[in-house]
Amino acid sequence: MRCSLLLVPALSASTWAAPAFPKVAAALAPNVQAISDYFNLLASKVQQNRVAGLAPICDLSKLSPPAEAEALGQPAPGLYLKHVAIGRGTQNYTCDLSNSTAIPQANGAVATLYNASCVTSAFPDVSAMLTRASLHFDVADNAALQRLAPADLPVSGTHYFTDLTTPFFGLDSSQWQLGEGKFGKNASTTAPLNAAKGKKGEAAVPWLRLTAKGSGNTGGLQEVWRLETVGGSAPATCKGMPASFEIQYSTQYWFYASS
Repeated sequence: MRCSLLLVPALSASTWAAPAFPKVAAALAPNVQAISDYFNLLASKVQQNRVAGLAPICDLSKLSPPAEAEALGQPAPGLYLKHVAIGRGTQNYTCDLSNSTAIPQANGAVATLYNASCVTSAFPDVSAMLTRASLHFDVADNAALQRLAPADLPVSGTHYFTDLTTPFFGLDSSQWQLGEGKFGKNASTTAPLNAAKGKKGEAAVPWLRLTAKGSGNTGGLQEVWRLETVGGSAPATCKGMPASFEIQYSTQYWFYASS
């Protein structure tokens, strides 16, 4: 039975007590539904487990992608789920200012990855709700404190692009070494119709299956799945947009590795 490297305090904060985090009130005001739904679901799960006397679970071996990800296929044979992270950052775009009807072009993404392995293995539905709620907390505040609001999850890595078609994920830190590497898109499917929209009503970016690009990946990392996306999509045209801009998003990244 395999299990990723985990921080027990993070699980305790996110599954056994409603965590405190700065500027919660400011985030609640315009987005009370998404955030209150998360805390209500969390409180319900915590109470159920306390009554049943159950301990938190950090085993990822029984998790599989949601049914809505069927079009992405299945992880390659022999791979196991090593880590689950919530990614919080921006999808980046460029525009041709000489043509207002031009379509914005993708220009990579930048995100901080937060360790959600324990909360996802224990309560997948809480994890999905947390992914939605986290969009309404400021990226800069999360980065400054190295924790993800509203669950106080610790940083587990970074995500960015080395070129327009090569996303990079780094899961090595002073606390643990989970691996890093470059990936390329293998499959894509439109986010479910009920996927949460972004801060300004932006549609959720597609769900993806990425596979290792080249032979330099470490930690056995072979596949990354982008699931439970929230926001991130660009407007239909460049009308009224600057030459380059960012759209905030949150998502779950599932990391599959070989033995």
